Amino acid sequence: MKFSPTLAALAALPATSATIYFAGVAQSSGEFGAWSPTQTRGTGLPGRFGVDYAFISTSGVDTMIDSHKVNLHRVAFLLERMCPLSYGLGAKFNETHFEHFKEAIDYITITKGAYAILDPHNYMRYNDPSSQPFSGSVIGNTSDPTAATTAQFAAFWGELASRFQTNEKVLFGLMNEPHSMPSRLVFSNLQAAITAIRATGANNMILTPGNAWSGGHYWTKGGDEANSKWIHKLVDPIKNLAVDIHEYLDEDFSGGHTACTQDPVANLAGVTGWLREHGLKGFVTEFGGSNTTECKLMLEGMLGYMEENEEYIGWTAWAAGPFWGVNSPCCTDQRQLGSLEPGSRAADGGPGLYDSVWVPVIAKRVPGRLQWDGPANVTGGVVRERV
Repeated sequence: MKFSPTLAALAALPATSATIYFAGVAQSSGEFGAWSPTQTRGTGLPGRFGVDYAFISTSGVDTMIDSHKVNLHRVAFLLERMCPLSYGLGAKFNETHFEHFKEAIDYITITKGAYAILDPHNYMRYNDPSSQPFSGSVIGNTSDPTAATTAQFAAFWGELASRFQTNEKVLFGLMNEPHSMPSRLVFSNLQAAITAIRATGANNMILTPGNAWSGGHYWTKGGDEANSKWIHKLVDPIKNLAVDIHEYLDEDFSGGHTACTQDPVANLAGVTGWLREHGLKGFVTEFGGSNTTECKLMLEGMLGYMEENEEYIGWTAWAAGPFWGVNSPCCTDQRQLGSLEPGSRAADGGPGLYDSVWVPVIAKRVPGRLQWDGPANVTGGVVRERV
């Protein structure tokens, strides 16, 4: 495979940055335990905490923060557990579940002094996570009588924001990867959530996704449905809104394949130009590649690209989490090569993706100086080394 001179040059850049304030890893296990091979509704709900799902491993978080000096974790959860089906989506929570989630967020932000993104991992859907990312009713779809409404989505975010508004190290990720729905509806749901959050008095940074899986490579494509036609129109009265972008490197941008064939530097050009045009900042909260030489070079190039373009202020790699075991969250054609969780091993006992991708590639691109104090803001904060 041939690489452009630009990509090769970026891969050789030192791990310093004047624009990346936040860097870390996605914590994926809080959405586990609900998938069903037979698409059986209600599978794993509400689920058993610590058995069917968990949010973080404290020892894994310790390693990431203390050894690798990351200052950000994106923590996934399911709407159907936070807001059980018997309640419906909205301001009424399962308080036991919420306390488990808050304990994880408090550990990251208060005990360890890092930042955390709240990640409802629901693809802009609610009521049936048994075959996500495709199952469940699209939030706000007025033609579906079983769908949660835009107002209910706003009520949910208003309640969640009110509970975390005093923690300046919490960022609100509005939704993971909306897809296969009108962009106008995505926009309406996102704006309703932003308005509800700010109505609580919360000043926390908000991360807004786009349609089409929030893919950076597709951001300016799709005609009138393109994210570039909609997302910049969102109004945040305090202007603490960043754009949540995902970008995988395999043939169909899914993160499901071992081979890296899509140059992220070329594929992010459109969304980078759009961010610049509208004076917006971006977070890449999901990206990844396998342990091939090609993938490692592309990952280094992508991290270098974000460092060198001031439109990007943060990133989280996909994925760590206590429940992956030998399974791979990314980029291995379903081979069991482990995850980015510290100590992860492959099914054959060999090195997991933590040892073969995180340590030699991604960890080396964590900037030596990041923001460790003060509120998360799109204008950035004071950066320093981790003490």
